[in-house]
Amino acid sequence: MARPMNAYLDSARQAARAAGEIIRLRFGTRVGVHHKGPIDLVTEVDLACERLILDILQKDWPDHDILGEEGGRTGHGQGPLWIVDPLDGTRSFAHGYPFVSVSIGLEIEGKVRLGVVYDPIRDELFEAIQGHGAHLNGQPIGVSSTRHLKDALLVTGFPYHLAEIDNQALFDLFREMVVHSGGIRRDGSAALDFCYLACGRLDGYWEFFLKPWDAAAGALIAHEAGATVTNLGGQPYELRQAEVLVSNGHIHQEMIERARPFLQPMRRWL
Repeated sequence: MARPMNAYLDSARQAARAAGEIIRLRFGTRVGVHHKGPIDLVTEVDLACERLILDILQKDWPDHDILGEEGGRTGHGQGPLWIVDPLDGTRSFAHGYPFVSVSIGLEIEGKVRLGVVYDPIRDELFEAIQGHGAHLNGQPIGVSSTRHLKDALLVTGFPYHLAEIDNQALFDLFREMVVHSGGIRRDGSAALDFCYLACGRLDGYWEFFLKPWDAAAGALIAHEAGATVTNLGGQPYELRQAEVLVSNGHIHQEMIERARPFLQPMRRWL
């Protein structure tokens, strides 16, 4: 592993843990909340975490760009790009629901090469460097061995603008997966959904309308853990594509087949 990647990983770990400490200290307390959209929230903790992460990354790597969920992009549009979600699961955090994370990915020459996702409530740090596997708190992780969709535990998410689109196909797909799987969860942090699949707690995950900061770190971690990561049609996943399908590999084709009838109406809204 090249030394610069180790140094990048050290910075990402430091930033994720520092932001996670803010989240942990403020979890369950009253926080200032604002609306970015009808049901899309941002809290003072999101903003404080993003400022802290940017301070650490800019100090360590002043020539790198940063794309943060709350503050947008800083830099000159050249060189490595850090992609940051300072608090993934804001609504859960605001309600004291313990499923939140910090997500930091590093994109170099158009590819995500490094990812860190930190769950400060459980003190679980997921990480990966491209080509070197995925780890949870320093231990290697891998996907589950579940072989059939009927036995699989799946996870998904819903977009904030659900009421503003023709959502029939979205719910029809959800029903299809509920009926033909072993169960579905919806916990509200895409970054942790990727990571839970990476360590075998979940078997399959799909979602529409993801942003780069939702998926940059988690998709790499899942891939490095042995997951199959595509779009819902089975084509290679692209970070700036707003749909993703991730599985342990065994159930991937069946999930693609279950999703096929609903893709065209959903993609009109992407």
